[in-house]
Amino acid sequence: MAESEAADLVIILITGPENPKRLPSAFFLASTAAAMEQNVIMYFTGPATELLKKGTAENIHPLEGGNSIADFMKLAEDNGVKVIGCQQSLDLNGMTADDLAKSLPLLTPSQALPALGEAGRVLTW
Repeated sequence: MAESEAADLVIILITGPENPKRLPSAFFLASTAAAMEQNVIMYFTGPATELLKKGTAENIHPLEGGNSIADFMKLAEDNGVKVIGCQQSLDLNGMTADDLAKSLPLLTPSQALPALGEAGRVLTW
C-alpha cells in the first residue's frame, strides 16, 4: 500500500515489559490484519517504547521456553506492519534513537496524531 494511504488499523501499544503475557495478542492482531492486506501501524508509546531498546524484546518470553517478544515483532513486520516509536516516550524512558534495536520513524504525539486519527480503526493495547 502507498505510504500516503490512511491506515486500516492502528494499534497504539502502551503495554511494555511490565506485562509480557499481554503483548503477543497485539502482535497477532497486527500480523493477521497485515496478512489480510490491510495497512497496519503499531505506534509504541509509554512503557512500550522500552520494547524497542536493543536486547529488551529478545529477552522477554511470555511463556517460559516460548517465543520472545522480538519474534512476535518480527512476525508483524514480516507481514507488513509499520512500527513507529514515540519520541517523547523515548525521552521519558531515558532513551535515544541510538538505544533502539533498529532504525524506525520516531514521532511526537502531535506529529503522529493526524495519521493515526485517519485510521479506519484504532486499538489501544
